[in-house]
Amino acid sequence: MKASLLLVALVLVLGFSSVGQRSATAQPVDDVIARGRLLVNYGGCNDCHTAGWMTKPGGVPEAERLTGVPIGFSGPWGTSYAINLRLFFTRVPEDRWNGMAAGPRRSHPPMPWWNIEQLSASDLHALYAYVHSLGEVGGPAPDFVPPGGKVTTPVVHMEAVPPSP
Repeated sequence: MKASLLLVALVLVLGFSSVGQRSATAQPVDDVIARGRLLVNYGGCNDCHTAGWMTKPGGVPEAERLTGVPIGFSGPWGTSYAINLRLFFTRVPEDRWNGMAAGPRRSHPPMPWWNIEQLSASDLHALYAYVHSLGEVGGPAPDFVPPGGKVTTPVVHMEAVPPSP
């Protein structure tokens, strides 16, 4: 079963990538959502934005995915949080999302915006359509805490430590 799903996913990706002139809205909705799901999984979005994903990759039900994680990522920039993408995508119009994805970095580390900037318009549409299709669930992530601010959640420290002599 997993092998056949992987084959279908590969066919979708390879088929769509070979049709560069097709507009994002010309694809059937189910295909766009399947492609968005594949991009989210392949891009590692669940790694940070889905609670429990790192301890059971693929084992978190889709209904619980991308709802944010209240564990901060702490470094010289301060403490940042993986937002609830489902809230974000239901509250941000797609044209605004496209502008954010194409523009300068809009978040703090460890969010890899440089990867989002590489996506085609068709990919951005598929990503948006998939996350938007999941619906609005959960609450917002904690707010960013600037350096030296009071952090009230668990954190993952992301600072380089030199080797001891």
